[in-house]
Amino acid sequence: MSDGTPDPTPLAASPAAGTDLAAATPAVAGPPAVVSTYSEAPISRFWARLDSPFGVGFLLTLGGLGALAIGAAFINLSTIFIYIAFAMFAALGLDPVIKLFERHNVRRGLAVLIVFFVFAVVVIGLLWLVVPTLVAQITSFIDNFPQTVQNFQDSDFFHWLEGIFGTGLSSLVTDAENFLTDPKNIAAIGGGALKIGAGIATAVSGGLIVVVLTLYFVLSLAGIKASFVQFAAARNRPKARSMIDQITESVGGYLMGMVILAFCNSVIAFTLHLILGLPFPLLMGVLAFCITIIPLVGPVLYWIVATILALFTSLLSALIFAICYLIYIQIEAYVLTPKVMSKAIEIPGSLVVIGALIGGTLLGLLGALIAIPVTASILLIIKQVFLPRQDAKI
Repeated sequence: MSDGTPDPTPLAASPAAGTDLAAATPAVAGPPAVVSTYSEAPISRFWARLDSPFGVGFLLTLGGLGALAIGAAFINLSTIFIYIAFAMFAALGLDPVIKLFERHNVRRGLAVLIVFFVFAVVVIGLLWLVVPTLVAQITSFIDNFPQTVQNFQDSDFFHWLEGIFGTGLSSLVTDAENFLTDPKNIAAIGGGALKIGAGIATAVSGGLIVVVLTLYFVLSLAGIKASFVQFAAARNRPKARSMIDQITESVGGYLMGMVILAFCNSVIAFTLHLILGLPFPLLMGVLAFCITIIPLVGPVLYWIVATILALFTSLLSALIFAICYLIYIQIEAYVLTPKVMSKAIEIPGSLVVIGALIGGTLLGLLGALIAIPVTASILLIIKQVFLPRQDAKI
């Protein structure tokens, strides 16, 4: 030891000390290393194997055919999907009215029955009052169309146009009149009488399907929302439930607002045609409701169409109508819309235009109707789910 006292622990000598074995054995510090005899086999991807090209090609062909079959099935079922979408949005649109009854201590089933009964009475009453007059006005429009074109050709506005475009404008209008007054051409445009009849039957059956689906969706709307909440993780279900409630309330408020604004447009158009003495006021009022229910571009589109049709009657009446209806469009945009759409989700105007264009291109009228609430729902999900996650990252 260091203080000179002998260490009581005896020295242990290795049996191999001083032999050739000791010289041949290297000193090892720590536990001996374990040598693995396992060698990893190279991973061979299935589609990169060349030893069975027939099997690979067969399976890839089956996959392509399966994808084509799924796409074909989706295309064939697209009409059913459209019916379901229409019914779901109709149910969301009727939900605020049903909740209004529920706040007055009316059971949901009875509230649904009252709403559908009132809706059926209104529809039957409108059909009873509007359809005969509408048919009469359409018949009168078709019968008087040649005289209307002649009056247009005798107007000062037409002579002004003829001075700009030349005398060929008169022959062009005459050719267009002859084409439109020929029943064969109208049938050819519509695809024939049989196709027109089939289209009417399809529309009627589709309307009945939408009504039935809407009834089921309205009655089971709470259960549908609860089922969607179950897809979220348990810790996220309160937030998911809150988001679904916000989305459904926003969509319902938006759809009810669109119907109210379209009805206001219809009343204004009918009143202006009646006061100014323009022809077919009831027909133009119905046309106004059908066009202006399209968000954003509907009122402007109807303003253009109705003004052009008014030019066939009188230049002064068309000018007065254009000015008055343009004033109403401004009142609707800055006064009525903020009040009616107060419960809807606010989205930037640029996204409204983009969403309406995309929806109209993909699904036509249905796409244009649902584009804005779908865009608002996507914005809500981004604001409440994606952005908070991004803000939490450092």
